[in-house]
Amino acid sequence: MDAAEFYTGIVVDAYAKLKSSSFDPAPYAAFVAAAGEPALELGCGDGEPMLSLLQAGLEVEGVDSSADMLDRCRANAAALGLQVALHHQRMEELSLVRRYRAIYLAGPTFTLLPDDETAGRALRAIREHLTPDGRAMIPLWIPEPTPASDLGVQREAVDDQGATLVYTPLSETYDQALRTRTTTVRYERRAPDGTVESADRDWIIHWQTQASAQDLCRQAGLSITRIDDEAGNLATADADEFTLIVQPR
Repeated sequence: MDAAEFYTGIVVDAYAKLKSSSFDPAPYAAFVAAAGEPALELGCGDGEPMLSLLQAGLEVEGVDSSADMLDRCRANAAALGLQVALHHQRMEELSLVRRYRAIYLAGPTFTLLPDDETAGRALRAIREHLTPDGRAMIPLWIPEPTPASDLGVQREAVDDQGATLVYTPLSETYDQALRTRTTTVRYERRAPDGTVESADRDWIIHWQTQASAQDLCRQAGLSITRIDDEAGNLATADADEFTLIVQPR
């Protein structure tokens, strides 16, 4: 996922092994098929769901800010016998030669942008990289605070070298006025020989409401054509998960 230098070293390993969700490629494939090719996935990470779309014969390129995650994506693509075009850039600083008929983010990656200023820059970059008839798909999510009972609780997985990877949320600040949830997380790698590496990171989620998203899109030169819920129906005004379908104005 596109989180600047957040995914480095043991953090990349922990993310790859401990991520709790996977993406159904079907909605993204349907969006690209309807909007047209070529397509661009922002925050492609280690290749999910982009590689599934490539396997389906769709022309999709990927962008991510983490070089480590892109290395994983190349390895995953090679294992599937796929050739993949990848770009190491932040979505808010996107500068590619090509223009795309479809741009999408897999899951609510947009909420990893830490503030409205950065989010606005990302939307302007999306606008600049769409063809005149292009469309973008932007899933969004309004998170709840992490339950206090979950703080300090470890999650573990074992990597390919037999090391135990541990994820522990330590503390959290939830600010509704700033629409920001900041969770301090500790990542550890416990090697079989007893060596322990650790890194603490602040995981920032900056969410958009439907109203704030509409304002940012308008300022970026984008028109919202639909706001869908998880099932692909029109989202209600109080939905905490919704997807924007936008196009250049």
